[in-house]
Amino acid sequence: MDWLSAPCSTPNQHFSELAQARQTQLTKPPQALGDLETIAIRLAGLQAREQPAVERVHISIFAGDHGVVAEGVSAFPQAVTQQMVGNFLQGGAAISVLAKALNAQLEIIDTGILEALPAQDGLIIQRAGAGTANSAQTAAMTHEQLAIALQAGFDAAERAHAQQADIFIGGEMGIGNTTAATVLYCALLDLEPATMTGAGTGLDAVGIAHKTQVIETILKRHSSCGNDALAWLASAGGFEIAALTGAYLRAAQLGLPILLDGFITTAAAVVALKLQPAIQDWLFLSHASAERGHKQAISALGLQPLLDLNLRLGEGSGAAIAVPILRQACILYNQMATFAEAAVAGKL
Repeated sequence: MDWLSAPCSTPNQHFSELAQARQTQLTKPPQALGDLETIAIRLAGLQAREQPAVERVHISIFAGDHGVVAEGVSAFPQAVTQQMVGNFLQGGAAISVLAKALNAQLEIIDTGILEALPAQDGLIIQRAGAGTANSAQTAAMTHEQLAIALQAGFDAAERAHAQQADIFIGGEMGIGNTTAATVLYCALLDLEPATMTGAGTGLDAVGIAHKTQVIETILKRHSSCGNDALAWLASAGGFEIAALTGAYLRAAQLGLPILLDGFITTAAAVVALKLQPAIQDWLFLSHASAERGHKQAISALGLQPLLDLNLRLGEGSGAAIAVPILRQACILYNQMATFAEAAVAGKL
């Protein structure tokens, strides 16, 4: 896993400065387009282009099951992970519909669902195991399994880069993964289970209280991990969360902008940021999830969401919904006339 320590690419300051100067010349009052101006400037620097674009979108959905489901932390049965992967492949899931509408490249990666599906179009098989172990009892995965899951993310980012994607979106599917994600938030951002633990797939108040106790048990059991982000990922994480972590690190190393989805993907980003703080330059956050604790976590990370629509589906759906905002930011920047071109008087 030596590649984990390879440096992230550096945004191109020259193109950022060109974009900043152009924004001041477009036919509008200064900063009138608000965050859309910042998006275009950032993308120009990240993509090293005079005309930034978000037309070629690559979406990788990582799926994996969690042994901690045995502790009763989910309102849905574990079989739903495999069933939803089938739904992705058949085009019936939210992310499938959104990817089609965006003309995005969509791939599904089985990093370790409990019951493997047969090989088929659209499915990439890189299984680290038949689900993780129960993190309330033991480490969720071995070092070897962690390496396989991280490599699945590395490979996804490499495919996106080879396809000349303008932006990378990672999504996930895994019943029980809000428990794993919450443990990572609490362990790595020093946040409290009582305020971070949410309903996940739909737990009631009693279920949330029980889930909180399970998370506290996991944190106590693996407390020897200390501040070691990889150790926490192996002890509590899911294969899909590890794959997302690997994908984000490799995308930043390759100079590929990243659009984060919600609660689970941001937890993977936390791990990636602990390993490589420079990855922050490459992150855009699509939305603030309605899952309890997400707003607290993104505040701790200093991330600004593009949207707040009470979304909590996962799958990369929130990120896909935010893509048109990035596209409009680029279109406005690239196609608006300057004061000189339009023969409009500028600010006195």
